Amino acid sequence: MTYSASSDRYERQPYNRSGRSGLKLPAVSLGLWHNFGDDKPIETQRATLRRAFDLGVTHFDLANNYGPPAGSAERNFGQIFAQDFRPYRDELIISTKAGYDMWPGPYGEWGSRKYVLASLDQSLARMGLDYVDIFYSHRPDPDTPLEETMGALDTAVRSGRALYAGISNYNPEQTRRAAEILRQLGTPLLIHQPNYSMFDRWIEDGLLDTLEAEGIGCIPFSPLSQGILTNRYLDGIPEGSRAAKERFLRPSHITEDVLRRVRALNEIAAGRGQSLAQMALSWALRDARITSVLIGASSVKQLEDNVAAVDDLEFSADELAAIDKEIAEPGRKVL
Repeated sequence: MTYSASSDRYERQPYNRSGRSGLKLPAVSLGLWHNFGDDKPIETQRATLRRAFDLGVTHFDLANNYGPPAGSAERNFGQIFAQDFRPYRDELIISTKAGYDMWPGPYGEWGSRKYVLASLDQSLARMGLDYVDIFYSHRPDPDTPLEETMGALDTAVRSGRALYAGISNYNPEQTRRAAEILRQLGTPLLIHQPNYSMFDRWIEDGLLDTLEAEGIGCIPFSPLSQGILTNRYLDGIPEGSRAAKERFLRPSHITEDVLRRVRALNEIAAGRGQSLAQMALSWALRDARITSVLIGASSVKQLEDNVAAVDDLEFSADELAAIDKEIAEPGRKVL
């Protein structure tokens, strides 16, 4: 059946400006890190992407290594894009990244100009796109001069293969230097994608201040702490969960202290009329410096529950105080 997008999609959530740029992103964006590889049915992926766009999620975030296997998320997205979303290309923000291991030999990872631009060309081919809206350096390279990596991002933009440049997993000083280099090259740094959640607040210890000063947006990944900040682990580790499979999350992370905190937070969320996941997303968006939060979704139902976080983004002082008793202090981790 031919896909026709919902006519009221832009009424479903707010859109926030990324730093001091002209680009607005939806408050909730969809990340294709998990659930879009070859281990998931393509029809489930298609249904999730369609529903996301109908709910006003105009930003789909990928990377060269997303899958499994690496590259399959981009390839699967490209297939769905060609069938469903090509008429809506100018209404979509599509991002991808380069930085992690992708092919054998010395040119298949990190931040060299050779790798970064070759990876972008491969990503565009897998997705069937002429350009991506945002292209990220996925992680800083300890052995490649930052000038080289940022120069590759500048080339990506100037060549028309990307509209904006971004970085991910950079610390405050690396971020400041990256922004300075790109500014000198004439390609402003649009956005930073760091890890951030109630249980990992490291970006509050300097990075958010740096982003604000430099006029850079922020789009956290893992705002639900790999699923821990949901109702999935309230009674321990269920069979088939990410922790049970030890995929980016291990059973050793789910300690009694973590479970106690999760259950207490779940009670606070219930008092707000939200699920724990919704409250965790709303909490991350409470700071005006956060442009958008990246969610993953294994089903349409999970997607709908998470996107509904935008229905209540306000917190009382008492709610924030109660939450602060259970979560990490700024600059600290629970897990």
